Amino acid sequence: MNQKDLALLKELCAIPAPSGSEITVKNFLINYIEKHQSTWKVKPDLIQGSDFQDCLILIFGKPQTAIYAHMDSVGYTVAYNNNLIRIGGPEAESGTGLVGEDSLGKIEAKLLLEEDENKNKTLKVDFSRPIERGTTLTYKQEFINTDEYIQSCYLDNRLGIWNALKVAETIENGAIVFSAWEEVGGGSVGYLARYLYKEYQIKQALISDITWITEGVTHGNGVAISMRDSGIPRKSYINRIIELAKESGIPFQLEVESAGGSDGNALQRSPYPIDWCFVGAGENNVHKPTEIVHKADIKAMHQLYSYLMKHL
Repeated sequence: MNQKDLALLKELCAIPAPSGSEITVKNFLINYIEKHQSTWKVKPDLIQGSDFQDCLILIFGKPQTAIYAHMDSVGYTVAYNNNLIRIGGPEAESGTGLVGEDSLGKIEAKLLLEEDENKNKTLKVDFSRPIERGTTLTYKQEFINTDEYIQSCYLDNRLGIWNALKVAETIENGAIVFSAWEEVGGGSVGYLARYLYKEYQIKQALISDITWITEGVTHGNGVAISMRDSGIPRKSYINRIIELAKESGIPFQLEVESAGGSDGNALQRSPYPIDWCFVGAGENNVHKPTEIVHKADIKAMHQLYSYLMKHL
């Protein structure tokens, strides 16, 4: 990754946008696209508006395949007396730095994990004043770039967004969907898929998201092609993706899991005949402020998406 790409990824990871607050990422994307699309191979049509809430669709040429990348992250909502409610499944430890803002000003605080005599655990935020109810808090970023790895909060899924933006530079025909609420079970993919199916007859999807490092998916050995997680995509479509990956010569790993999910699960639950496949780099420290991904896997992810969008 060059310095320009690193700067873009760092900026994306620093945007506060837990589930329900995706508008901050959407606004960033619109500004970025308007600034850079003149250098792309095809200038996309931007689909947005009240029917799409805070989501965004890019249409290139005559699309047959759509890339889905969710904009939201995990985080916390401030409840009463500076207690915290999880947004999605954050896995931070006590003492983790949190940031946010309410009408009284900017917030930089620490996460506290308290346990009573009955071992009941309570999440609180350590701050000098009561924080307004409903305020969202996210991890304070510490972006670390080494020779082999990138470490930051919210690589899930700002790295998936970064990948989509980089692939957008060379797409001639295709769609890119920036979706919402993935970390809390979805809610936007159904109507986004409906629009693409009815307007463009799009029946193929790739899920640009980040998966886990496991015994079967390891750092530095290529992008993961998921054959299944809690959702089970159609085998004939997965086999086609795998065959194209083999033809490309780009390093990849096959993932087979019983748990986890993505925008692909929402596509599978939709009433439309849309095939999907999760293709993404693996990371350690999932949903923690120290998510870490190998640069070789990021490179393979970008290369394979570019290849698949030309050949699917």
